[in-house]
Amino acid sequence: MNTARGPRIAVLGAGSWGTALAVLCARNARPVLLWGHNPEHMARIEADRRNERYLPGIDLPAGLSVHDDLAEVAAAADHYLVVVPSHAFRQVLKDLHGQPAFQASQATIVAWGTKGLEPGRARLLSDVARDVLGGAVRLGVFSGPTFAREIGRGLPAALTAASEDPAAADAMSDWLRNDHVRVYTSQDVVGVQLGGATKNVMAIAAGISDGLGFGANARAALITRGLAEMSRLGVALGGRVETFMGLAGLGDLVLTCTDDQSRNRRVGLGLGKGRGLDGILEELGQEAEGVRTTAEVRNLAAGHGVDMPITEQVHRVLHDGVPAQEAVEDLLHRRPKKEFAPR
Repeated sequence: MNTARGPRIAVLGAGSWGTALAVLCARNARPVLLWGHNPEHMARIEADRRNERYLPGIDLPAGLSVHDDLAEVAAAADHYLVVVPSHAFRQVLKDLHGQPAFQASQATIVAWGTKGLEPGRARLLSDVARDVLGGAVRLGVFSGPTFAREIGRGLPAALTAASEDPAAADAMSDWLRNDHVRVYTSQDVVGVQLGGATKNVMAIAAGISDGLGFGANARAALITRGLAEMSRLGVALGGRVETFMGLAGLGDLVLTCTDDQSRNRRVGLGLGKGRGLDGILEELGQEAEGVRTTAEVRNLAAGHGVDMPITEQVHRVLHDGVPAQEAVEDLLHRRPKKEFAPR
């Protein structure tokens, strides 16, 4: 029996994370529309009532409808949760905004669960959303230490819902919060976004270290110094240092650096074992956002005069063809410095 109630939420993006969030919303008795751009894929999901390609074994709740027509979704939805790869983010928002039925008003929330920066421009996705949608809608972002499969299985988790509008953050938290998932709110949209983007770079670094067989000590050092890099960049762009000590910073960083469910960590593991990047990505079959994000984080840091040595070495491995062993040695041979700058 379908007992879904309340505002209708459209989840745009039918990959593993989009499907997991749509399932979570629908389990919370929210009417949910899951949209994907591939008609054949969406037809298969509807026929199976599962997304076996990206989130196998998880049944879709009765309150979740499946769509491949964005016009149909725009005509039916009240709020939107965009969960597409960062390189598709701008175009999906443009396509949504171009729908005659799309209601751009302060009653509408457009949020996203994408963890990355705009490729080629090193811009926060909130800036992209403002470019496309203007100030007519309320914007927000979800982030935190979560794997799609565990959310799909109903295992305990915690997330952060961030919006400059506290009422929007509260509304977003209601979409996902239940007895298994705790959702905290924040107004630090910059910090929450940068935490979600930069931790993927650090996860690649941790995977490289483990792939080289450097052990737990090296992994712990990378996580700690990676957190310092993330925080420096975040504060330089206007984020709060406290955000990087929380779920969207340290929490997500630890998760993605230590568990092989992380696609970014698996990229690093393969590189550390001497495999080629193209083969690693083909085997994954899904986006590893850190591969694209590394170049954007590096450019962003350079533009703000922020020192990010781990990011720099990951970039050399991914984009300059430097062997993983050489990059790690260069990192270890850096000139000694104080752990914390004097006050």
